[in-house]
Amino acid sequence: MDQIIIDLMNQFGYFGVFLLIAIENIFPPIPSEVILAFGGFMTTYTEMNIPLVILFATLGSVAGAIVLYFIGKIVNKERLSRIVSGKIGKILRLKPSDIEKADHWFDTKGNKTVFFCRFIPVVRSLISIPAGMSEMPMVKFLIYTTVGSAIWNTVLVLLGSVMGENWTKIVDVMDLYSHIIVIVLAILLIAGIAYFYLYKRRKKANKK
Repeated sequence: MDQIIIDLMNQFGYFGVFLLIAIENIFPPIPSEVILAFGGFMTTYTEMNIPLVILFATLGSVAGAIVLYFIGKIVNKERLSRIVSGKIGKILRLKPSDIEKADHWFDTKGNKTVFFCRFIPVVRSLISIPAGMSEMPMVKFLIYTTVGSAIWNTVLVLLGSVMGENWTKIVDVMDLYSHIIVIVLAILLIAGIAYFYLYKRRKKANKK
């Protein structure tokens, strides 16, 4: 995978950066740290420069995020509510009111969530879907996505440029960071699910 990314960037330059980052936002398993760090390294031996690498990377980030945003709009709150009203909802112990609560939470905390999630591997891409589902205003979505993406891209491109031929060390560090984040998110997810079911069970017991 890494070699394919490097070959495409060597062949297509800025457009390669844009295309790969856009795809990475839609398919999170593609490593953005490889694209960005190598893009920074390319500024040391090609005519490519740091500001344009950051610009095209950020444009790619926004383009990919917009695709997922509209996927979220298609799978909207109303459709999810209908889904959890049926058998799936009973299996997962979810009700339409739970969807309403989640939507309300995103309405109040969505701006910060979209911004800060741009620094979390995997989540940085997927956060665009609930943003679309909650019908977050497009202008706000674009502003927070662009600013968050620009910061993330700038840091990795600059590091790639500074590290030069040792740019792969950045990838190693980011791999460790990604693994730690995934473990933490898994623990939080398990804890959240456990709390959710215990809360439901207590509420049900109190009604009896």
